[in-house]
This record gives sequence, structure tokens and C-alpha cells, in this order.
Amino acid sequence: MPQVNPFTIRMQVSKMFEQGQSLFAEVKVQDWLRERNYNPKDYVIRFHQKMAPVGSSSSVTVEIELLRKDGQPVEEWLQQEINRHKA
Repeated sequence: MPQVNPFTIRMQVSKMFEQGQSLFAEVKVQDWLRERNYNPKDYVIRFHQKMAPVGSSSSVTVEIELLRKDGQPVEEWLQQEINRHKA
């Protein structure tokens, strides 16, 4: 049975950047893709670090961008899901 995580992938990646563990963020996204039956080798993963909104408990937020290596557009729902704010 898969482990239930109450935090979105975006929240987890943002926390990794905040704690200086950004080197592991790509692996985290690759695992997230695998869990959804996507091959992470088909994607380029980019991170866009931004200041967190005023009143947020964290200092940074990270937007995750997926690009398909074959040049096809990424499925819209997948891009939206990976950048969802709340669980």
C-alpha cells in the first residue's frame, strides 16, 4: 500500500530548497513521476525559486516545470498537479 503524504510535491520540494537540500529535489520529482506511471527519463525537470507570499510559513516557494524531451507538450493536468499548492 502506498504511503500517504499530506504534503504536495511542490511543498516538499520548496522545503528541500529552504533547507539547502535542493540537490535531492530532482530525485523527489522523478519518484513522483514514477508513482504516476510516467518515465522520468522522458522529462527535463526545472525548478524556479521565488519568494514565498507574505504570511507564508516558509521563505521560498519553488515552481516545478516539466518539459518533454521529445518536444511534445506536457499534459496540462500533470503540470498543474505537480505545482498544486494544497494537498
